[in-house]
Amino acid sequence: MTPEEMVARVLYRDGLMLVIDKPAGMAVHRGPKGGESLEDHFGALCFGLPRPPALAHRLDRDTSGCLVLGRHRKALAQLGQHFKGGRVGKTYWAVVENGPPQEEGRIELPLGRLDATRGWWMKADPTGQPAVTTWKVLGRGSIAGREGRPQTFAWLALEPLTGRTHQLRVHCAEMGWPIVGDAIYGTAPRAGGPALHLHSREVVVPLYRNRDPIRVTAPVPAPMRALLQACGWSQGQEAEAEAEGYVYSQVTKANGVRS
Repeated sequence: MTPEEMVARVLYRDGLMLVIDKPAGMAVHRGPKGGESLEDHFGALCFGLPRPPALAHRLDRDTSGCLVLGRHRKALAQLGQHFKGGRVGKTYWAVVENGPPQEEGRIELPLGRLDATRGWWMKADPTGQPAVTTWKVLGRGSIAGREGRPQTFAWLALEPLTGRTHQLRVHCAEMGWPIVGDAIYGTAPRAGGPALHLHSREVVVPLYRNRDPIRVTAPVPAPMRALLQACGWSQGQEAEAEAEGYVYSQVTKANGVRS
């Protein structure tokens, strides 16, 4: 990724925080096996400060969308308190197989590590850490599958009220509607299958005391568009969201937030 490509992924910027549009397929930081990570390119995001920004939270390698960075130590500490205290609103979009019969609901299912040999793979575990997710169906659809049989899908808005590793993926799979493209907890093959259809659509950060929370939306990635359209999403909706984001950024600048 070039510096210009990294800068083009900035969705929001002020004196304390950046929100970038993370691409799917790239880890946010370098793991024990090495390899390229998004963090390697944060040097392009200094915007006049002496040090690059740092991660305020994490997204899985295969998840795309809103990723929050703190621009310096004080900002990171403040953001860390907001994330730890559950004050940051997070909405993910997912396309799942089949889908729930209800229109909305809440999942309360503790999670624990699968075993020591599987790294951060998780499982439902009554003795594990509490994990809570709320969900709402935004649309439903179907496409022709093998032998002409229709495959049904649902487009969900997922809100994790806790921040466990792989929480949304495990919760959806355990409910019987795995996320499309999930090769760990779902039905996707390990190679050659569809991309994981999980996208960090929006974050809402109450960063400043006397201002409204900062609401940032990430555009829908190309690999998710076909199934989302089958479930009722349209490019027109995306254009409206982008227009709202543009207006908000102008209001923010008018309020004197420094970049």
